[in-house]
Amino acid sequence: MIGVSSEPFVPAAALPAVTPAASPARRILVLAGAIALMLAIHLLPVPAAFERGGVSVALSVEGKACLAILAFAVTLWVTETLPFAVTSLVVLLLIPVFGLLDFRATVRTGFGDPIITFFIGVLMLSSAFTRSGLGTRLVYQILLRVGTRVDRVVLALLVVGSFISWWITDMAVAAMLLPLGVGLLRDADLRPRESNVGRIVMIATAFGPLIGGIATPAGTAANLVAIAQLKQLAHVDVSFVRWMAYGVPAAVLMVPAAWRLLLWLFPPEIERLPISTHDLERRLTAIGPLGGAELKTLLVFATVITLWLTTPLLNTWTAGRFSPPVEAVALAGGLALFLPGMRILSWKEAEHDIEWGGVMLIVAGLSLGAVVFESGAARWLAWVLLGGIAGVPVVLQAFVIVLAVAGLHLLFSSNTVAASIIVPILVALASQLNLDAWTIVAPAAFTSSLAFILVSEGPTTIIPYSSGYFSIRDMAKAGIWMTVAAAGCVAFSVALNRVLGN
Repeated sequence: MIGVSSEPFVPAAALPAVTPAASPARRILVLAGAIALMLAIHLLPVPAAFERGGVSVALSVEGKACLAILAFAVTLWVTETLPFAVTSLVVLLLIPVFGLLDFRATVRTGFGDPIITFFIGVLMLSSAFTRSGLGTRLVYQILLRVGTRVDRVVLALLVVGSFISWWITDMAVAAMLLPLGVGLLRDADLRPRESNVGRIVMIATAFGPLIGGIATPAGTAANLVAIAQLKQLAHVDVSFVRWMAYGVPAAVLMVPAAWRLLLWLFPPEIERLPISTHDLERRLTAIGPLGGAELKTLLVFATVITLWLTTPLLNTWTAGRFSPPVEAVALAGGLALFLPGMRILSWKEAEHDIEWGGVMLIVAGLSLGAVVFESGAARWLAWVLLGGIAGVPVVLQAFVIVLAVAGLHLLFSSNTVAASIIVPILVALASQLNLDAWTIVAPAAFTSSLAFILVSEGPTTIIPYSSGYFSIRDMAKAGIWMTVAAAGCVAFSVALNRVLGN
């Protein structure tokens, strides 16, 4: 990563953990508690059926077993007693142990889904975007154009972070923006926890990628889980363009909302950063002219995005004879980075940058989501938690779902985990109430990625927090307001698409 200040900056990955690691004794106790909770739920008698809205809702023995595994997994995911990936693999073993699916079927349900290849391809593209220097150049070019007024710099970070996160994972965008934002603040001699400018710049470094992550399926793994589960559980195929029809308007509306909220909550103590246009030009000069690696990365990105966006048209024009799946396009784009003459990444670099634990989370999420749905446990949970949604006016349903899911998300430190648990519940609810599954799931899927409130909700917020410029309380203060604003933006997007018939 190119340095942006005279003082060397330590990459986020090398910084100490935000919270101290739990002691081995505490981890053993939590693990024992999770196992005890799972066994207790499994051994409890099946609860009596109840009626709601004239519908009899019962929980089967298999459904109760699913809830037992779910409680075990959520406990370990929330407390991080075991690494996410390890807990995910344990879930794959527990599903056949409890007799819900045989082991081979469990593995096929998770590893066999094409969405896994999509995620791997997107992570390869993310790695190339960062390592080639293309992301750093883009941020400097935009700062050069918007100037050094604090309000414009914050808006630029939100816009750039959001737009880049349309195409690569939000965590990678936050990691890319962090040293740039910290460099600007250090050049301005703004100290951590003492400057409102520092607070809004670094919170914007988190909010921008979070917002952009909902715009396209490529933005975050939670989107891919939602798409896969909709296809598996509701037989609803959400194309890249259809997702964008809902995600892009919501994301575009959230950017100015976040901008105004941050400036209102944390009024800047200075109007301009003491950095001249000459300094920015000097840094761009130090990077050098647009290099071969950047041009090749740009070519691959442009090709992949064009194919993603034009697949429905290609399908129409060729009568279905040439319609490459988005998963195949993503994987092909990732693999193109290694071809002779194109080589942008080495396999060791890609292997280092790809979050394999995230892949395991998707696998476990798909398998667990499938059995929770098929056993009827999702239907039962849906009626218990959100059975009253049918009584909410249609125009407010998305607003209510966003707020409800945001509350549930506080329990999780992974967007993928949140999507894996919440989406099957809402698919089951939509089926029972004869509601359109996509318009019910879309707000929940978006909110699974919009972890605005707690720093611990995901790495996209932990990375900027590690800079020390804002506190957990600062994040929560801005995040609560931003969640309400996001609910309004998502509700508007859903209503707009209903009017347009999408």
